[in-house]
Amino acid sequence: MAGCLVPWDCHDTRLGSPPSLLSGHNGLVAVLVAVPMGLEVPTALWQAGVAPCARGCLGRQGCIPPEVISSVMLCFLQAAYLQRAGLRTAVLEKRHVLGGAAVTEEIVPGFKFSRASYLLSLLRPQIYTELELQRHGLRVFLRDPYSFTPLLEDRSCPRSLLLGHDMAQTQQQIAQFSQKDAQAYPEYEVFMGVLVSALDQLLDAPPVDTAALGQGSLLQRLRALRALRPLLRAGLTLGRQLPRYYEVLTAPISKILDQWFESEPLKATLATDAVIGAMASPHTPGSGYVLLHHVMGELKGRKGAWGYVAGGMGALSQAIARAATAQGAHIFTEKVVCQVLLGRNGQVQGVALQDGTEVRSKLVLSNASPQITFLELTPQEQLPKDFVQRIRQVDTRSPVTKINVAVDRLPSFLAAPNACDGQPLPHHQCSIHLNCESTHLLHQAFTEATHGHPSSRPMIELCIPSALDPGLAPRGCHVVSLFTQYTPSVLAGGQPWDEQARNAYADTVFDCIEAYAPGFKASVIGRDVLTPPDLERIFGLPSGNIFHGGMSLDQLYFARPAPSYSGYRSPVPGLYLCGSGAHPGGGVMGAAGRNAAQVALEDFRDL
Repeated sequence: MAGCLVPWDCHDTRLGSPPSLLSGHNGLVAVLVAVPMGLEVPTALWQAGVAPCARGCLGRQGCIPPEVISSVMLCFLQAAYLQRAGLRTAVLEKRHVLGGAAVTEEIVPGFKFSRASYLLSLLRPQIYTELELQRHGLRVFLRDPYSFTPLLEDRSCPRSLLLGHDMAQTQQQIAQFSQKDAQAYPEYEVFMGVLVSALDQLLDAPPVDTAALGQGSLLQRLRALRALRPLLRAGLTLGRQLPRYYEVLTAPISKILDQWFESEPLKATLATDAVIGAMASPHTPGSGYVLLHHVMGELKGRKGAWGYVAGGMGALSQAIARAATAQGAHIFTEKVVCQVLLGRNGQVQGVALQDGTEVRSKLVLSNASPQITFLELTPQEQLPKDFVQRIRQVDTRSPVTKINVAVDRLPSFLAAPNACDGQPLPHHQCSIHLNCESTHLLHQAFTEATHGHPSSRPMIELCIPSALDPGLAPRGCHVVSLFTQYTPSVLAGGQPWDEQARNAYADTVFDCIEAYAPGFKASVIGRDVLTPPDLERIFGLPSGNIFHGGMSLDQLYFARPAPSYSGYRSPVPGLYLCGSGAHPGGGVMGAAGRNAAQVALEDFRDL
């Protein structure tokens, strides 16, 4: 989705908004362009999620608040913050449903799916309180246990690995495979926790502006020096262990896990967080950072916890939207932004909609991908050639196909058969990892995709949110989310991802699930298969990439989205990037948007 935030007045009343907003008077407004991002979700504070138009443009706009979130559904966040800072805001959503990739949709009658993003953890804790999301209806089901890995074994009762927040029980589970690993696991958790604490300090501030340190005004230099503080605190947190932590960030995650553990089911289960959403193998250098990105969240005060949003991920978008409208923001659906408007001096003047409406503003915040924002919405002649080249070179390869399934009963796994009454058991609330017996299997699946072929034995993360939130499905039925990889966005030989290819891959996934849980295929009522091209077409994710670009070290911090432009400002004065393609990256996090809004508001005060 894409969204623009702008202090605005509108030159056309077709938006159907209150006369005071769209009558052409000189009230300030923020326009937000929002594009769907991170499926976990992911997120600019007050960005409205929008899917791209025929040209890939996004259709959301809203004002820029003091803080902004960098995810699809968080366009509303920016609107609320900007409105609170005294700017009038408008949020324009292309689709009929608010939230970008964080939406709840009834694809099969009676079954409510979190169609793209499906879990919550990374949303910055201060956003819950600042926007009073609980007061606006947000409820979250915490998962404990949180991870279940059944094995395919030639024995009457195959083993499984169940991980939860009770350390003693988790160690008992690991001890089935290795007593040594069971003893090492608590120390591993503490070790990783220290690194997460260090990196956490870098999330809520722009990267250091290295150019400003050596040039610019005294005020600019002081601001740049102030931005060094999070880096210094992070270094102090790591202390003498810095070389070891450096290795975690740069090495293949398989190398790090081999240093700690010997049992393959445990290593493969942990490795899934290092490759999920990434066209990478556990043997890919730098995959350790992606693991950290997925464990640095927090839910209900519990570090690293993940949960299901009651009512689906769309309920989070709705809560944020209510927080925005409570501050006075205006939200419009089925509006498509197709161009950023610039004045003769190259300064932003607002945005143009597909229907001819022009919304005038001094500031525009885009949580569309960098590719859509700068290669499609912004006049190319206004951008430096080297910057355009950098944006074109961003690695957006995606391995993800998301499949939403309606079933008439819970899956019953050979390693953990269902109870007689058919009610959910503890493992049904987990992320259920299939084809994860070893890191070698994950690497094989990755290798097939690098040659243009969907994995024959794909990595599958199966979630059943209705196990904790039964209102998502009719009585006795359930919704199943399948986050699968690896599927290349471009198939070998230029073959299209047509209906035949889509269904062939989905059948492969279902065959794999059937091996672990016989009867699964017979329980299926309907399915919704979203390949990388589908994720791009519907949600605006470039090449289907849930992060708006790979989370490799060469595309993070100083280099996200491009060197010298990591501080949310773009080469165009008044245009800001606040989505997953900006620091600190993808996920329903809100950090990029919140940071970008602060930067934009700071600049606005100087206008």
